[in-house]
Amino acid sequence: MSIIVTGATGQLGRLTVEALLRRGVPASRIVATGRNVAGIEDLADRGVTVRRADFADPDSLATAFAGADKLLLVSTTDVDRRVDHHRRAIDAALAAGVSLVAYTSMAHADTATTILAATHRATEEYLRERDVPSVLLRNSWYLENYTAQLPLILRQGVIVGAAGEGRVSAATRADYAAAAAAVLTTEGHAGAVYELGGDEAFTMTELAAAVSAATGKAITYTDLPAAELAQALTGAGVPAALARVLADADLGLGRGELFTGSGDLSRLTGRPTTTLADALAEALR
Repeated sequence: MSIIVTGATGQLGRLTVEALLRRGVPASRIVATGRNVAGIEDLADRGVTVRRADFADPDSLATAFAGADKLLLVSTTDVDRRVDHHRRAIDAALAAGVSLVAYTSMAHADTATTILAATHRATEEYLRERDVPSVLLRNSWYLENYTAQLPLILRQGVIVGAAGEGRVSAATRADYAAAAAAVLTTEGHAGAVYELGGDEAFTMTELAAAVSAATGKAITYTDLPAAELAQALTGAGVPAALARVLADADLGLGRGELFTGSGDLSRLTGRPTTTLADALAEALR
């Protein structure tokens, strides 16, 4: 029986495959899936089974999930079609007879009020409706959401957002992947809900100070109304619909919806989470 990882062509899925291999899972027991498998052919060279899985194509899911024991369902990036995609994947996992579905949800998906949280909440509800043995990996933000912006931040000297003084428990994708691998390779997680996030939460003002310390350049944080933030993102080339979702997520951050003090992430991985300072230093290298 195999461990299936969806979205292995993306960053979190790929990192989870690598984490499974580091934990000693035989490559032959791992199935890495994605819509376009050209980007993961190197995994096949290492003994990992590679299969095409398109969430818009139920037949491809049935083939991809054949022989599955456990499945990591990495949430898709298409917000408008996410719930339909996830339902198809869950149906295919049930048909394949999986013993566990681990779903990468969002922090406080049951109570958060953002557009993104609503899609994750709907997926969690469907898992319950279908009575799927499952574990919810409710991830906070990625530190890479911020480190990827460093060139723009340093060029402009400012971080803009709509988060006020809200605190975010961001962690690296590698941290979240390590937690997912731990859940997939150990027992006793069915029915669990893990609120996952970094050990050290920070505000956007503190993020600006950390970037300043790491680079020696004075960086400030400017808080904007959500509509103005969405307009600024659109002006930077972000599609209007996505800009609205991101601005809305910042408001949720301001309300504390991306903060967790649970310690679940470091407990699952057995180590402290990556600090903001270390993530910035790595990105700058």
